Amino acid sequence: MQVDLPDVLAEVTAQFARYEKALVSNDVAVLDELFHDDPRTLRYGGGENLYGYREIRAFRAGRPAVGLMRRIERTVITTYGRDMAVASTLFYRDTAPGKAGRQMQTWVRFPQGWRIVAAHVSVIDEPRDQKA
Repeated sequence: MQVDLPDVLAEVTAQFARYEKALVSNDVAVLDELFHDDPRTLRYGGGENLYGYREIRAFRAGRPAVGLMRRIERTVITTYGRDMAVASTLFYRDTAPGKAGRQMQTWVRFPQGWRIVAAHVSVIDEPRDQKA
């Protein structure tokens, strides 16, 4: 298996950037598009466990559109072959000093394009040895 093929890595990186832009601007249509429409798609969030595209979509529709700005650091995107990737990043919000957010996404290429099939978001106290 080939890891980090340049063209595949560029594709996933672009979709990750598209997701990030949609997240901070609350572009629900793009966020919905980027999750795979399937009952097996899941998202473990900071305060919710969402099973299936419908639950994820309902969460996005009901989520407040304020306080979404953040900065991301240490983003690592790794592709496996031509059709699978994992994206991981740390994020920080000015509204949550001393906290570090962690986000991981599993991306799969489908006929309609790259989609997230699993995501995890959590927030922890910022490790003392890794202050941003």
